[in-house]
Amino acid sequence: MFFLFSFQSNAQVNTQVKKDNTKDFTAGKKFDPNALTRILFIFDDSYSMYGGWNTGIKIEVAQKLMSEFLDSIKNTKNLEIALRCYGHQTPFRPVRNCEDSKLEVPFAPVLTNSKIVKDRINKLTPTGTTPIAYSLGECAADFPVDDKVRNVVILITDGIEECGGDPCAVSKALQSKNIFLRPFVIGIGLNVEFADVFGCMGKFYDVSNEANFKNVMRLVMTEALTQTTVQVNLNNITKKPTETDVTMTFYEQSTGNIKYDYLHTLNHRGNPDTLVLDPDLKYKIVVHTIPEIVKENISIEKGKHNIIPIDAPQGFLNVQLVGASPNKNVSCVIRQIKSTKTPNVQEVGKTEKYLVGKYDIEILTIPRILMKDIEIKQSTTNTIKIPAAGQLQIIKGSEGYGSIYLDEGNKLTWVYNISSNAQNEIIFLQPGKYRAEYRLRSQLESEKTVESKFTIESGKGSNIKFY
Repeated sequence: MFFLFSFQSNAQVNTQVKKDNTKDFTAGKKFDPNALTRILFIFDDSYSMYGGWNTGIKIEVAQKLMSEFLDSIKNTKNLEIALRCYGHQTPFRPVRNCEDSKLEVPFAPVLTNSKIVKDRINKLTPTGTTPIAYSLGECAADFPVDDKVRNVVILITDGIEECGGDPCAVSKALQSKNIFLRPFVIGIGLNVEFADVFGCMGKFYDVSNEANFKNVMRLVMTEALTQTTVQVNLNNITKKPTETDVTMTFYEQSTGNIKYDYLHTLNHRGNPDTLVLDPDLKYKIVVHTIPEIVKENISIEKGKHNIIPIDAPQGFLNVQLVGASPNKNVSCVIRQIKSTKTPNVQEVGKTEKYLVGKYDIEILTIPRILMKDIEIKQSTTNTIKIPAAGQLQIIKGSEGYGSIYLDEGNKLTWVYNISSNAQNEIIFLQPGKYRAEYRLRSQLESEKTVESKFTIESGKGSNIKFY
């Protein structure tokens, strides 16, 4: 089952990107709050609506949800509704009737028509096939001619076209004639594969349960009645909105409450996807890049296509071990230069995306490796290679105390404390020259300290003994 919302307008929406500030995030034509909106419901009553979904069979769940929805909008000002059904007059066997589509309830104010539409939907019995393209094409004649009215189509179905028609071609043709601004496709009980099937018709939502359905309907009605939409442009280093696939959290600025969480997406045309937000709130947006980006005090203007530009140029960092290593579990601490915060701890061997800039990287080997001013560039991968560790086995005659130091000639640098309890111990060290100092617990004289010099080679094993 899905809903397709489309709009008719006399002028194209201007989507020119505005300057990046919190006072001017909008573009588009002026919204007329007194303009009449007409919503045509196209309801699927094909035989497949007898299938199961959530709390019951599809037709019963759809009737229940539609009844609740119609009750919720019956007092809406400047709104008229109508109902077209398909697949409800002719059985799909032995021959499909691919013109089984009829305007059941003509347009009238929602206050009077909501009960009529609800009663007609509740009396439907699934019988026929699914002529989506034909019904979508026929609906154009259902709207009274009036250039000052916004026309909205809501198509409700539980599956794809069954009559050989091309709903996407019909939708595109109507959009090219400026009849549809942008359709919405809301799938109920469908898997993600249907996103590609319906994506060419409009924006696809996968609604998995009744609660999600109500929330999506509320958001879509905001756009249907006010034509208010939002587009977040995540700009690269050249100010083009090509960055994507990152989560955005929208907070209500005054309360700090989370209102929406969306994974940023580029649509089928390669443009940032359109969102529907409550236009009566002021927002703080957190874009969960590494490190995160915060935009505060963002206002949405009703009746316009709002564009929010956010500079988010990103590149990649990959840290690799060179050669066979006995220790695969190595991590890196990533810090942005001139910042005390640690935006990420990255596992060696993985690639992560970061905002363009310079970082200090501390690789948590033994001893630790500190690399400064590592640069991340737009859409490129900076690969850092470090030698694989070697394995050191410490064999002790009995428990005691000791440490391991990096031997730098005239300087010893501490790197590791030997366990005072375990008799035998294995640690992984970076290649280099080392010294180990050890004293048995039973030896209470400093002169009893035992020293061992050794060399660690990448990927190889060594051992030292203390008796």
